[in-house]
Amino acid sequence: MRGHTQRRGVPPSIFRREFVNASPAPAPAAGAPEKIDASVLKLAGVVVLGSIMAILDITVVNVAMPTFQSEFGVANYSTVAWTVTAYTLALATVIPLTGWAADRFGTKRLYMMALLLFTAGSVLCALSWNIGALIGFRVIQGLGGGMLMPLGMTIMTKAAGPERMGRLMAILGVPMLLGPILGPILGGWLIEDASWHWIFLINLPLGAIAIVYAWFALPKDEAQPTEKFDFVGMLMLSPGLALFLYGISSIPEEGTVNTPKVWATMLVGGALVAAFIVYSFKPKNPLLDLRLFQNRDLTVATITMFLFSASFFGGLLLIPTYFQQVRGESALMAGLLVAPQGLGSLLTMPIAGMLVDKVPVGRVVPVGLAILTTTMFGLTQIGSDSSYFYVLSVLFVMGLGMGLTMMPLMTAALRTLKEAQVARGSTLLNIVQQIASSVGVAVISVVLTNRMQSSEAVSAGQAMMEAQKTGAQPDPSVLQYLASLGDKFEAVMLGEMADAYATSFWVAFVLCVVTVIFSLLLPRKASSVPKTGENAPAPVLMH
Repeated sequence: MRGHTQRRGVPPSIFRREFVNASPAPAPAAGAPEKIDASVLKLAGVVVLGSIMAILDITVVNVAMPTFQSEFGVANYSTVAWTVTAYTLALATVIPLTGWAADRFGTKRLYMMALLLFTAGSVLCALSWNIGALIGFRVIQGLGGGMLMPLGMTIMTKAAGPERMGRLMAILGVPMLLGPILGPILGGWLIEDASWHWIFLINLPLGAIAIVYAWFALPKDEAQPTEKFDFVGMLMLSPGLALFLYGISSIPEEGTVNTPKVWATMLVGGALVAAFIVYSFKPKNPLLDLRLFQNRDLTVATITMFLFSASFFGGLLLIPTYFQQVRGESALMAGLLVAPQGLGSLLTMPIAGMLVDKVPVGRVVPVGLAILTTTMFGLTQIGSDSSYFYVLSVLFVMGLGMGLTMMPLMTAALRTLKEAQVARGSTLLNIVQQIASSVGVAVISVVLTNRMQSSEAVSAGQAMMEAQKTGAQPDPSVLQYLASLGDKFEAVMLGEMADAYATSFWVAFVLCVVTVIFSLLLPRKASSVPKTGENAPAPVLMH
């Protein structure tokens, strides 16, 4: 499924990450046109095409998660969820590199390299022969996809200038709004009428068109090497996060934390992250500038964003899978059934964008989170026979809450920073959001897998499916259990599967409650925001 990821993995998004231009936006030249002219629209076409590829890929993969599990013969759902987690970690790794690389290699050249890397990674994913290969190729795909959004914002900021960014956001926001709606539908259609390979192969023609378009449309720019990239920090933080999350995801497989595969990887990963935190205060330009946490508004908004991303994207991962595994829906129908969540976001996200310019974020975000928390509680009540009207209504209202939360949270974090701090602040927020999504996906996948494995009925069903595939004789105890239930077996199994999903949604609900509490610390009074100029914050785009 994206059931995120599955982003992140669409995450699902899934699933949504926020992106900010990699470098401060220069003010437009005097006499610059106020309207979006043809030259800017031509560049916007390149950026929108790249954004559509990256965002749709995250949401498309969500629907494919159960297909991956069955096609590759993977027993544990948490292993399949690594197709999302690996992609998300690759994004988190490459985002801080993008600003430095754009100066080092030039924006046009790097954007075309990102398109090429993403397209090549997509083709490799389609050629995967097992789940391990798919996870590895998703990393390659994520390294390219992670650069597309921040680079696109840099290109458009330079072309349009901050004075026209509000109107430009209406154009660039199209992929962000339509991705959660169209992605699951497109993914379901491709899986049902073609094969899972085509959710990746579809990026080949799109990528080729985008590369050619970028070659002719993007203006040539010169490389301007500036600050030194923090390779030492990268070598500590990236493997540290990967090892720590690998340990978490291995718990259901091992059945305990008392194995080296779990505790050793978590210990080494945690030590690397801790070492980075200590080290990050030494270099002038660290990979993550933790000094920015001296800003209270940014600190509160970042903590709230972390909790929100972990709960929302972790819970969102389960929804398409619930429709397929418990309700027996096809991948296409699961995509259509998830669409109400995207429609809800489509309605409230533009409203939230207007509100944050007039109303303090502390009066907007708690409302969105309260709606989100209420609907997450609604998902804890679902069963194997819950009415679709109930489930779809919950998803639609959940989308309304998400749309009122994402943009105001990012604005709260960045609007009080000076222009020179925005690039570092946006890097910090993007990394935190990606880590949160990965943690949410990993933890909630672990909860779901453990609940499934603890169910005798679900285990018996899996044993029978495995026996049918291999032609082997099931264990006598399994046959005895099936005989004891008779015709009630399927109903019992589906009921216990639904209970496993409900338990996982309870974890997301508790995280949502904690998020609401932290959101009450957000500023509730109007604060002065730097005017456009030396200390103005650069424009922000999220998805």
